[in-house]
Amino acid sequence: MPFDKAAADTLLETVFASWVQDLDLSVESISPEHATLRMRFSDRLCRDNGVVCGQALMSLADTAMVFAISANAGEYFPMTTVDQTVHFLRPVMKADALAEARVVRIGKTMAYGSVSIRTDKDEKPAAMAQTAYALLRDSK
Repeated sequence: MPFDKAAADTLLETVFASWVQDLDLSVESISPEHATLRMRFSDRLCRDNGVVCGQALMSLADTAMVFAISANAGEYFPMTTVDQTVHFLRPVMKADALAEARVVRIGKTMAYGSVSIRTDKDEKPAAMAQTAYALLRDSK
């Protein structure tokens, strides 16, 4: 059975830390080619100037990549972030953020990916992330 939206929704509710669940994420779309997650706008995610904080956007990118890897592999298995480099291109203000994650390469022990974050009001990227994950398939 493929890793589909129902499996992704269950994963979102059961695997992630409670503070990640507090980000109010939802799975917009999922396929072996990509995963898109939405982080709903909330003043709780903002710095004092109304800009969504980088920590929230980095968590969104990291979480979206877990879904992209799972969809690409056809199942969820434990993994851990090894590296994440984020370039913030413009502020996210008073808008939902959408993260589209794509697997660049997946092997037996490592996966590499790219995430583009934009607002739901604009197609231009607000942030770009390059990621690497250690795949812990044997620790299920």
